[in-house]
Amino acid sequence: MSAAADLTAEATGETVGEAKWAALRELERRHPGLDKAAVEFEIVAEGERGILGVGYEPARVVAHLPAEAAESAAASAGDESDQSVEARALVARIVETIGVDADVVAREEAEAIVVTCSGPDVGLLIGRHGQTIDAIQYLLNAVAWRAHRDERKEVVVDAAGYRARRRATLETLAVRVADRVRDSGEREELEPMTAVERKVVHLHLKDVAGVGTTSEGTEPNRYVVVTPE
Repeated sequence: MSAAADLTAEATGETVGEAKWAALRELERRHPGLDKAAVEFEIVAEGERGILGVGYEPARVVAHLPAEAAESAAASAGDESDQSVEARALVARIVETIGVDADVVAREEAEAIVVTCSGPDVGLLIGRHGQTIDAIQYLLNAVAWRAHRDERKEVVVDAAGYRARRRATLETLAVRVADRVRDSGEREELEPMTAVERKVVHLHLKDVAGVGTTSEGTEPNRYVVVTPE
């Protein structure tokens, strides 16, 4: 593919909006981290719905990414580790597959790679009680564990501030379990968590009198155990 062709993507859809979305996703696949606002669209055909399916023609759109915007996206991607690039690309592919319109951005922190999704439909990505986003996060960490066993970082997938709310939930749970353990004198195991979530529990109970915490099990099913002291 020539350099000029790499900056252009043509797509179709039932509506102009769907065609734009498909063309934009193709450009994002080629140029991770691009600025969506920089993309220019050319409407080739607005499409015809037809009657009872007769005479239907899809909408057709061509998306153009300015060369300077492509260079900016490449420079940004060049600062990422291989694991960060892979994590962002995998989340973007999942988002596209389930039909969620979202921007996917990855940032590296000292202990984790945080992949953040933003957009009007991210509630679908989170799912009921966080089941969907937790499953995606579990998948990414399982992949990272196999592909980057020696140098891997924990991967955190976030959307619409869900992880902050999850942190508050974990802290409340930790206190409740600590109270039960202190009263009963029996240890209690929590659900499997990522290393980042386990750290939240450990730190929150660090200075709580009468209990201690340890992590047991093997990744990616490692969990926190609250014990009496």
